Amino acid sequence: MKAIQIVGERQMQIVDIPNQEMKAGDVVLRLKYVGFCGSDLNTYLGKNPMVKLPVIPGHEIGAVIEAVGEDVPEGLKPGMTVTVNPYTACGKCASCRNSRPNACEHNETLGVQRDGAMRERLVVPWEKVIPAGLLTPRECAIVEPMSVGFHAVNRAQVTDSDCVLVIGCGMVGMGAVVRAALRGATVIAADIDEDKLALAKQMGASYTVNTTDSGMQNQLLEMTSGFGPDVVIEAVGSVPTYQMAVDAVAFTGRVVCIGYAKSDVSFQTKLFVQKELDIRGSRNALPQDFRAVIHYLERHLAHAVGAVSAVPIYRLISRVVKPEEAQEAMNQWVAEPGKVFRILVEM
Repeated sequence: MKAIQIVGERQMQIVDIPNQEMKAGDVVLRLKYVGFCGSDLNTYLGKNPMVKLPVIPGHEIGAVIEAVGEDVPEGLKPGMTVTVNPYTACGKCASCRNSRPNACEHNETLGVQRDGAMRERLVVPWEKVIPAGLLTPRECAIVEPMSVGFHAVNRAQVTDSDCVLVIGCGMVGMGAVVRAALRGATVIAADIDEDKLALAKQMGASYTVNTTDSGMQNQLLEMTSGFGPDVVIEAVGSVPTYQMAVDAVAFTGRVVCIGYAKSDVSFQTKLFVQKELDIRGSRNALPQDFRAVIHYLERHLAHAVGAVSAVPIYRLISRVVKPEEAQEAMNQWVAEPGKVFRILVEM
């Protein structure tokens, strides 16, 4: 079968690989759409230390069940539209013992530590298959990145009395904006791109701020009656945004970090103590986060029966390409990183 493979820095090719064997408990998926994410971009640029090349990228999946093996529950049937939980869990480490398998010490994500989903067919254990209800395969491909943002809001324990600042309005950050707004919080979206900020407003943010504005801190204080945001979710992964999160959060606030900074970050650690901050990491997502995103999308897509509103979900998909166009699309993302939400490959 055909697959897309990253073979070196800025080098991608289409290869023929053997079909995977289906065993008892497995499901065979026919891939329809697979998204390129930030980790795939870093792999393509040779900046992902967790990847050993060559690798098949892709873990944001929209697929249809093609076949099921023995011992697969009756609820999973050929023809169903599904997405996939792309992480593994060892079941033995501290995270797994504490019922947080999303942070498994030995996790291997599809397309990162192991070959991913940019292929014609994929065989996975049935436990990793998540039925997508009314969603189309194309819509399924944005579920995983939004679920990471949803999970960060859960980690922050956001309530309707909170003011939440989300730094970074890419796909993951947009998921955090949506989930915090659904919780009834007042949401402030922050980014360097005005188009992304405008979309964040449509997705549920009450206010927006441009992080390049020298008066950003004063704006935040004005928006929060002088207190600062109760919660800051860092969804960029850069030195300035990590420092911004700690500086901006209110006294006794919570800072939740999603992004991986590429270099060491220096902090005024006195703020940790003076503000008595809760600083938390947020990694990947749990199955309930996937289900929450699916439920949200079902209620807000134009084709869904009884949709409550027409939220512009499709603006989160910047481009859909064929496998032969994948490298050119990645080069476009490299050239204009701030203008891309997600690139989907139609398999």
